[in-house]
Amino acid sequence: MQTAIKWLRARADNVAVGLLAAMFLSFVLQIFTRYVLQHPLAWTVEACVTFWIWIVFWGCAFVLDESEHVKFDILYLAAGVRLRRVFALVSAVAVLVSMAAALPRTIDYLLFLKIKKSAILEIPLDLVFSIYGVFAVAIVIRYALRVWHLSHGSAAHALARIEVK
Repeated sequence: MQTAIKWLRARADNVAVGLLAAMFLSFVLQIFTRYVLQHPLAWTVEACVTFWIWIVFWGCAFVLDESEHVKFDILYLAAGVRLRRVFALVSAVAVLVSMAAALPRTIDYLLFLKIKKSAILEIPLDLVFSIYGVFAVAIVIRYALRVWHLSHGSAAHALARIEVK
């Protein structure tokens, strides 16, 4: 099982690298056409924004560990192990409940976006923002697993991953 998870994680990293490379190449193309050819391309800006949206949500859903997310953990780090577990459980439940509650309306809105297209490339906006739906589902699953681990005694592994290194 761990081998499959490592393989999937490596593929998620590959997707993120591909998205970042595509964004960088469209950015460089924009600079070249604007300042060397004196003929800017409008589609490259839209492509960069779309790639950036995908990089952020893909990375948050599949690439970053819990310890790599930005958080305010002054009180958490000052607490003992038992209180850290409570903090972790309460925050995980809050994220789980809020994301799960928002999921039906989120999916509904993403489906509504199919009637609109991006300004220049005319890509349906449901495709542009579909990554948010993937992100939301991944976060619900991730935090459901986190709540389960924290509440069933296997929290040592979960708490160890959020220690300051």
